[in-house]
Amino acid sequence: MPKLIVICQSGGKFVAAGNGVLSYSGGEAHALSISRESKFDELKAEMAEMWKYDPNSVIVKYFVPNNNRTLITVSSDKDLQRLLDFHEDSGTVDVYVLANEEAAATETALTTTSTGKSAKANASRARAAAARRKRMSEEAAAGREQEQQVATAELGQVQAMNGGEEATMTEAPGSPLNITPVASIITDGTPAPQLQMRTSTPCALDVIGEQKLQKVWENCITGLHQQFNHVGEVREALRRYSLAQGFTIKFKHNDSRRVSAKCKAEGCTWRIYASKLSTTQFFRTKKFIDTHTCGVGTDSAARPHASRKLVATIVKEKLLSTPNFKPKEIAEEIQKEFGIELRYSQAWRGMEAARQELQGSYKESYNLLPWLREKLLETNPGSVVSLSTSDDLTFRRFFVAMHSSIFGFENGCRPLLFLDEMSVRSKHQSELLTATAIDGNDGIFPVAFAVVDTINEESWYWFLEQLKSSLSISQSITFVSDRQMGLRQSIAMLFQNSYHGFCVRRLSDELLKDLRGPYTQEVVDVLVAHMYDAARASTREGFLKSMDSIKSISPEAWEWIMQSEPEHWANHMFVGSRYNHISSGIAESFYSWVPEIQMPVVQFLDTIRQKIMELIYTRKVESEQWVSRVTPILEEKLQKEIMKAQALQVFASQAAENTFEVRDYFGSVNHTVNVESWSCSCRDWRHNGYPCSHAVAVLQGIGRDPYDYCAKYYSTEAFRVTYREPINPVATADRPIHGSLVPILVQPPALRKLSGPPKQRRIRNKGVIKRPLHCSKCKGAGHNRATCHVFS
Repeated sequence: MPKLIVICQSGGKFVAAGNGVLSYSGGEAHALSISRESKFDELKAEMAEMWKYDPNSVIVKYFVPNNNRTLITVSSDKDLQRLLDFHEDSGTVDVYVLANEEAAATETALTTTSTGKSAKANASRARAAAARRKRMSEEAAAGREQEQQVATAELGQVQAMNGGEEATMTEAPGSPLNITPVASIITDGTPAPQLQMRTSTPCALDVIGEQKLQKVWENCITGLHQQFNHVGEVREALRRYSLAQGFTIKFKHNDSRRVSAKCKAEGCTWRIYASKLSTTQFFRTKKFIDTHTCGVGTDSAARPHASRKLVATIVKEKLLSTPNFKPKEIAEEIQKEFGIELRYSQAWRGMEAARQELQGSYKESYNLLPWLREKLLETNPGSVVSLSTSDDLTFRRFFVAMHSSIFGFENGCRPLLFLDEMSVRSKHQSELLTATAIDGNDGIFPVAFAVVDTINEESWYWFLEQLKSSLSISQSITFVSDRQMGLRQSIAMLFQNSYHGFCVRRLSDELLKDLRGPYTQEVVDVLVAHMYDAARASTREGFLKSMDSIKSISPEAWEWIMQSEPEHWANHMFVGSRYNHISSGIAESFYSWVPEIQMPVVQFLDTIRQKIMELIYTRKVESEQWVSRVTPILEEKLQKEIMKAQALQVFASQAAENTFEVRDYFGSVNHTVNVESWSCSCRDWRHNGYPCSHAVAVLQGIGRDPYDYCAKYYSTEAFRVTYREPINPVATADRPIHGSLVPILVQPPALRKLSGPPKQRRIRNKGVIKRPLHCSKCKGAGHNRATCHVFS
């Protein structure tokens, strides 16, 4: 991840609006940068130095994206890493630096902001809630002894009905495991005592930020009449509760109608029984003895066995908050919080089980691709989504071009596409192909992407074929890609009137790979710099000058470059319009969107769609604040040309009405500008799409506005058109459930082969006879000198 710019603000105050949104006004601001290697203590010390605060009194807070109602505190290295995770797609983040006194004053101010009826209502609700909690606590304490006596008798009756035998049951396959507390109580016809009625205690992630998992899970089981949504929720709550309390559960009954369990310790009295409410899926605890006689909570108590299911229960919560957790980190967290020591393999298997519960099966995900295709076309009409399989239904390719992306490219972007490829982190063979444009503000604009089983010329031809069917523009398109990707013939066949440029960065990598000789890194850097100068040179003279510099350093490099078809990458030879973008590196920004963690293919594709959806919305909102006729990036570039034009002289030509000669005050360089054809002899106007300094000098000299002579793609209006069409959300409520009777339509591709040589297992040859023992004293067999008894 690149460095994140932190805008540190202090000395101001927070103001709460009527809707609860906080804003910060006043104070001073300083900027610094942080990265994954940054440490919180060092960052806090640097912030304290900025405002001369005591480092021990500094408090650092920030907002998470799209939530300006809640301030998040940074107090450790882990908090700092979370800040980076939340803002990894942003270039900057606002951070508020407070001293202890300021923090207290801020909390007081925010607390007293809400006045009138809202404040009175909140206070009234708080008093009522406190009274209810006190009353329920007293009533629960008074009735606990009676509940336990009743529960003991009823559990004895259940055991008697089953002949006194204990059967350990397993969970039903496919049971949902997410705990969702229910506020209402649904009865089975038998009225429950109102004073003892309880609902599920939240065991979810919304409170984990405030407390440790162990503290939260201690309240997963609250007592009699606790209600659960389904049997899977009961099992999950019992696993979490036993883990937090430090004992092992043994199920006596565990089926779709009832769940009864006991503490596994011999002779322990802890028991629980929950059953299904008639005609519903809801479960309620009917008997509960919350007394251990096995020493739970003491040092002598045995810790729960670290089964894969148990580890998955813990890991699932942690992956929701930190998807990039590594097995080693998971093992350390579990040992720290629960005292359970795990091997790396145990943690890894638990993570795999947890990911499958959260994301679904990797194999079954491929069978959901037809469903995803139909949903994308249904929710976003005008999109192009294609699925390709082999004769045996094995997955081959999946192409996506959303209507919003197609419309934005055709109506607002330059006719310039960057093609690139990358590997996808997956168990199965998967590669990502992308076609990316750039908007009028030089930001990436994804047009199309595809997941394929393998990268070859056939895959690229299919991708470009789908891309061509998506676009309706008739003008020529310039493609920029790595020359080694095998695209030359495919582009020429499918886009006859288009142009193909080579990526200079990839070209320079090839050069360094093939270059031989004792060159130092400094010399190599100089060669690459001259190669970039040659690529950017607008004139033949500039190109030859840079090439001569390369030749003076390495004739071998000069020869290699001249044989690399400069007409495909050097500005002065290239026929198409690249707008001075000589590298496909712009497409690599797309990679930052690709999930770093391994996930099923449907979730992977939809994650990219969501990222594009957020990008379009964010940039549309940003552009509504612009007041200039052109985009901010072009405004900056054009102002630089206007400044340089002040040092130029313009001379009109009597031979041609719209042709002018421009020179500097020293008269050393002359350039010819033709206003009618939007051209200058320096060729920068043509390559960049906006007037060079020579053209600006002419236009200002004849009373014309340089802004009128910029390519239409740089206008604010074109930028807004680019992001005018939104991407509609895709609901997943009707997605086929994993494991249900869904016909097999798509099979997964082959598993990805591991890199490196295969591991070899050494197996002793059974045909080899072990050498017999011989004694050197008695010359006997079957023993050695140390065990000889003949001469002892």
